[in-house]
Order: sequence, then C-alpha cells, then structure tokens
Amino acid sequence: MTKEDILTGIKEKTTLRPLVLAAVILAMFMAAIEGTIVSTAMPSIVADLGGFRLYSWVFSAYLLMQAVTILIYGKLSDLFGRKPVFTFGISMFMIGSLMCGFAETMEMLIISRLIQGFGAGAVMPIATTIVGDMYTMEERAKIQGYLASVWGISAVIGPALGGFIVLYWEWAWVFWLNIPLGILAILGTNLFLHEDIEKKKHKIDYIGALLIFVAVSSLMIALIQGGVSLPWKSWQIVGLIGTFAVSFLLFIIQERRAAEPTMPLSIWKDRLITLANLASLTTGAILFGISSFLPAYVQGVMEESPLVAGFTLTTMSIGWPIASTLAGRLIIKLGFRTVALGGGIALVLGSLFFVTLDPAKGPIWAAIGSFIIGVGMGLSTTTFIVSIQSSVNWEKRGVATASNMFMRILGSAIGATLLGGILNNRLQNYLEEHGANLNESLSIDAANILLEKSQRDKLSPETLEILQEGLTFSLDSVYIGVCILAIISFMLIAFLPKKDEQKPEQK
Repeated sequence: MTKEDILTGIKEKTTLRPLVLAAVILAMFMAAIEGTIVSTAMPSIVADLGGFRLYSWVFSAYLLMQAVTILIYGKLSDLFGRKPVFTFGISMFMIGSLMCGFAETMEMLIISRLIQGFGAGAVMPIATTIVGDMYTMEERAKIQGYLASVWGISAVIGPALGGFIVLYWEWAWVFWLNIPLGILAILGTNLFLHEDIEKKKHKIDYIGALLIFVAVSSLMIALIQGGVSLPWKSWQIVGLIGTFAVSFLLFIIQERRAAEPTMPLSIWKDRLITLANLASLTTGAILFGISSFLPAYVQGVMEESPLVAGFTLTTMSIGWPIASTLAGRLIIKLGFRTVALGGGIALVLGSLFFVTLDPAKGPIWAAIGSFIIGVGMGLSTTTFIVSIQSSVNWEKRGVATASNMFMRILGSAIGATLLGGILNNRLQNYLEEHGANLNESLSIDAANILLEKSQRDKLSPETLEILQEGLTFSLDSVYIGVCILAIISFMLIAFLPKKDEQKPEQK
C-alpha cells in the first residue's frame, strides 16, 4: 500500500470532516484557554494554597513538559497514526486537569500541571497535523484561519471566564472545565476520523527520544530558572547547559544512524522548513516580549486599570485570526513567501509602535501596535504551518508540524530570558543611578508597587517619578530588542523560496 493510498483512504472514510474538525477545534480550545484562564485564577489559588514562591512554576511546569514532549509525539503520530496519539494526549491532559482541581498544596498543583503539559505536548501539534491530513493545500490554508481563531477567542473569553468561575464557583472548576471538552474531542476523533495505517513493525528510536527529552528539559529549566532563582554562573545552570550541549550532540549522532529517527534530520535540509522554523523561533520571542511586558507598562507607567491593559493585548488576539483567515485566501494566489513577507513587514511596523511608545501617546497607541503585531503573527505563522505541511509527505508531517510549534515555544522561553534580562539589568542600573538621593533604597522589586493603584498612591512624588521613568527607560530597551527580533524575522522570511521554487503538494 502506497502513502497515496493511505491519504486517499483517510479522505474517503472520513466522510464527516466537519465533525472531526469540530473535535479538533474543541481540543485546541481546551489547551489554548488554559493559559489565560489559569492566569486570572492564580491569585485566588495562591490565597487558598499558599506557596507564592512557587507561583511561576505553575506556568513553567506546563510549558516545560509541553516543550520536551512535542517532538516525540509528532514522531509517534507518524509511526502509529494521529488518532491514538491524539487520544492519549487528551486523556493525559484531562487526568492532569482533574488532579489540579483536587490539589491541596502548591507542590501538588505543580506536579498536576506537569501531567497536563505532558498531554498538551500531543494536543496542539497533532490537532494541526490531522487538519493537514484531511484537507488539500487549498482547503488547509482556509481551515488554518479557523484554528487561529481558537486562540483569539480563548484570549478574549479566558480572563472573563476565569474571573466568573473564581467569583461564583471554586477555582478548581478552572481545571475541571477541561473534562467535558476533552471527552467530546476524543469521541469526535474516534468516531469520525478513520485512518488506514500500514501495519508493520516499527523500530522506535527510544534512545533518540530519551536524548531529546534530556536535552530540551535541561535547556528549558536553565532558561526558566537562570537569572531568576539561580545565578547564570551558578554550578546548577552551568551544569544544565552542559547537559544540554552533550545530550543534544549525542542526539544528532543517534539520529544519523537510527532506522526510524525521532527527528529525521532530512527535514532540516529543506530550505523552506529550516527558515520557517528559525522565523518561528524569533516570532515566539516577539510574542513573549509584547504579551508579558505591555500590561506592566500600561498599568505601571500610564496608570491605567488592568481592564485597559487587557484591552491593549486583546487587539492582538483580534488581529491574529483576521490575518490568519486572510492568509489562507492569499497563499494560493500569491504563494507562501509573499504572504509571509507581508507578515514580516507587519511585525516590523508593529514593533516600531512600541519603540516609539511613551505615556503621552496613551493605551490606544499601544493597542494599535498590538493589533499590527497580531496581523504579522497571523500572516506569518499560518503560512509557516501550511507551507511546511505541504512540503513533506505523510510519514514526516507530524514531526515537521511539531518541530515548528516547538521552535515557537523555545522562542518564547528564549524571549523570557533575553528580554527579561534586558529589563532587569536596565532597571537596576537606572535605579542605582537616579535613586541615590532618595531617603529609601529602591530595588527591581519596587516596580511591583506601580502595578497596584492603592500601593502606588502611597509613594512620594519623587519615588513615583523615578520608578515610572525607570520602567519606561527599561521597557524602551526591551522594545528595541523586540524590533531587532522583528527585523531578523523579516530577513529570514525574505530568504524563503519564491513561488516558482516551491515544491508541489506532498501526499
């Protein structure tokens, strides 16, 4: 049986593609809303469980486990089919969600979030790969707009839903809400998605899977903890980076000799895939730089409410799905490179709004910049996924899709390290230089006071001015970094193959 026959079998037997798509969208919504809804509920969770010192690990544990498993799941779906791997991932996500709701300590919550992330590593890439299998390139480009809308909708309703649940129910329902969504997603894919997988004995690359797991975990922990709870020069961080370097080198050696490698190195020889993945790395860092630091600027410097700060980010979630839907229509007419270039231009233009941002321009200026960044993300990321899925055959589509999503997650972690380091360093230097004449000593942590109006009002005018100017000065440097990343993204996109160089659709 050829792979063309397998793909034809999938299309013929999956007569209810809309129902499979609905199940996929439910699963993606379940994973997408998890970030925004949990962020809103965290103050109530910490008030109940305590353990504020572990606050960041509730998010880091989820991101870490998602990142270290995403490539492995992508390869397993290429070997054994999308349906069993997708079902397993959703099941683990639901088990982790159930445990999160029953957690009685912060430590137990973090362990449960690790299990959630272990499942999430399968949900996002396999959901996107299922769409790639069911639809032709022309259809796939349009469907990606629907999938992007899931992120926009979750970003808009997540905070409101989380606040409603905490206010009227118990915070545990923030996690338990995933259970019915997961069940429906499993039922939809198992009842209506039919795959004809060639029955043969596979040689699973256990060594490669273990090595990439160790390599990515070491790197992610170093990026998450470095400069935060552990100094960059500490033996722990140096050891983690050394472990990453050694295990990644061994992974490359293993993949060269494995019969069925976890990450076929051949996909990185494809110019389109390599450039799209590298651009995803930089766009992931851009996304983190905007979404993480903009609320602090709007609340702390502009002295606006959290609601207004949320609005400036919501415009990004509006621009993204609109542009993604538009990209789906333009890809067929103009080609991957032209549409992605439009996204690159939007990213640079949006970053310039933030470079020129100052308190006098107000939150509307920030919201416009955020919207343009969203447009850039929608045009570029949709094009990357569709182009990658169209340039590989069925046996590599899962791992190729997963590689792109992994690079975006890694980019966010690198962005947290790079841009967070710039912020802390610039702010510390500013406070040391300009706060010497104050009666009170100021540290980086003093900037937290700016985010709470009642605390901010207690500051003396001199202290308030120095803190706000220091935060403005520091974030200016961060946004210059974002602009540089946007320019690098544009340059990478510019080297994508032109329309006449792009390979035809792979079956």
